[in-house]
Amino acid sequence: MEILRNLTSTFPTFLLTGIPGLETVHTWISIPFCCLYAIALSGNSMVLFVIITQQSLHEPMYYFLSMLSATDLGLTVSTMLTTLAILWFNAREISLDTCIIQMFFLHGFTFMESGVLVSMAFDRYVAICYPLRYTTILTNSRIIQIGLLLIIRTVVLIVPLLLLLKPLYFCKANVLSHSYCYHPDVIKLACSDTRANSIFGLIDLGLTTGVDTPCIVLSYILIIRSVLSIASPEERHKAFNTCVSHIGAVTIFYIPMMSLSLVHRYGLSAPKVVHSMMANIYLLLPPVLNPIIYSVKTKQIRRAILRLLPTK
Repeated sequence: MEILRNLTSTFPTFLLTGIPGLETVHTWISIPFCCLYAIALSGNSMVLFVIITQQSLHEPMYYFLSMLSATDLGLTVSTMLTTLAILWFNAREISLDTCIIQMFFLHGFTFMESGVLVSMAFDRYVAICYPLRYTTILTNSRIIQIGLLLIIRTVVLIVPLLLLLKPLYFCKANVLSHSYCYHPDVIKLACSDTRANSIFGLIDLGLTTGVDTPCIVLSYILIIRSVLSIASPEERHKAFNTCVSHIGAVTIFYIPMMSLSLVHRYGLSAPKVVHSMMANIYLLLPPVLNPIIYSVKTKQIRRAILRLLPTK
């Protein structure tokens, strides 16, 4: 009856999907999800807190790390409520307006994270290639400008994309593939012309991932070239070691994102549970692993966190 009610509607109610085929054990599945959300929220909050409160961490590298933690917190919260509502209460219904709001934060924080990773790559490039000019290039005012630029870029790209959803007419069974609203997933259900939506989606993809990925690759090409010119093997190892955390963050962000895009585009015959698991990995992996990676690999962050923990 819920599906039939949505067959012809300009103000549709969508039905979110939990883990297909495992609906009877959703309550049990919620336990690992809760653990992952708890790790993501506590880990990123801790990193953010120590950077704000510890004067020794008021440096460009850690300012960018605080931006990464803030975007990871936003990504976590943007999907946590709908995912846990499905797993706990089977609350699947979501209106188009609520869906648009969720997509604003979901895709917005995704665009932000991509931009922050580029900024962090630039930070590593300046630190390794121009160490004597590092503090004069990456001043506090310039870091604020970079942050504002990332916010403006996100809003300019995301708002037109989402406003184009309002005129669409939905006449199909509005069952979404995931436990949250995902733009490619929503436009697939529209019965009206979605060419403008698809074009704007490609433009946004080109101006975010299409620009950010080559910039990160170029930064590391220049970093590698600079590091290989260093005579001392110890200094080379030390320089490369400062990039390990960032390379890990880039890997766990872009690989799941690209995998989900490929599954959506070419994996139509794949089981629904594959789509669902890929979608959850894509959004949960970076917020869960980033604070762990930076806490383990960055000595200053690790020491600051350990000082906050109670000791016997």
